[in-house]
Amino acid sequence: MSSVIDSIERGQQRQGLPSFAPGDRVRVHFQVVEGNRRRTQVFEGIVLKRQGSGVRETFTVRKQSFGVGVERTFPLHSPKIEKLEIAARGDVRRAKLYYLRGRIGKAARVAERRWGIDEELISAPVPVEEEIDAAQDEAAEAAGPVEAGDPPPPAVAEASSEAVPPTSPPAAEASEADADAEPEPADEESGDSDEGKD
Repeated sequence: MSSVIDSIERGQQRQGLPSFAPGDRVRVHFQVVEGNRRRTQVFEGIVLKRQGSGVRETFTVRKQSFGVGVERTFPLHSPKIEKLEIAARGDVRRAKLYYLRGRIGKAARVAERRWGIDEELISAPVPVEEEIDAAQDEAAEAAGPVEAGDPPPPAVAEASSEAVPPTSPPAAEASEADADAEPEPADEESGDSDEGKD
């Protein structure tokens, strides 16, 4: 393909998507338009397959709804996908899990993988670099010009003084305080005093 088309497609790809594979249980938060209203619909199920590449990559999710299998195919880089969460990692050895279509009930489950799940599990839109730069510029303007010889602003000085934990009394003072406190004598005959009250 042309380098111009490639550059346009790279600009349309979403950044920060979690890595997932067939067999994983995912939760897709998808925008649905009903008339003039927009709402978010959550579709949770097992990923059957991923296909395609680049901007045209899609993935198919299957779930059981009241005993009926429902499959839905989502474009991976669609702006209508608000969030993509990985609920569980599946332990499978195939790229396409079409055999799940013929299974019913507990047989349609996929074993959960217990290893390799330490990575990011939730995907939300990542802010564009321009927005980050703009936010940093606004923060710098709010702070005002800073010269090399100027002391830090008072807010920074207060924050640094609060960060230091209070010192505890030295061990010698603590032992003197313990020595000053006299232990109270225990009444061993407390049971006898109760008998006299009867």
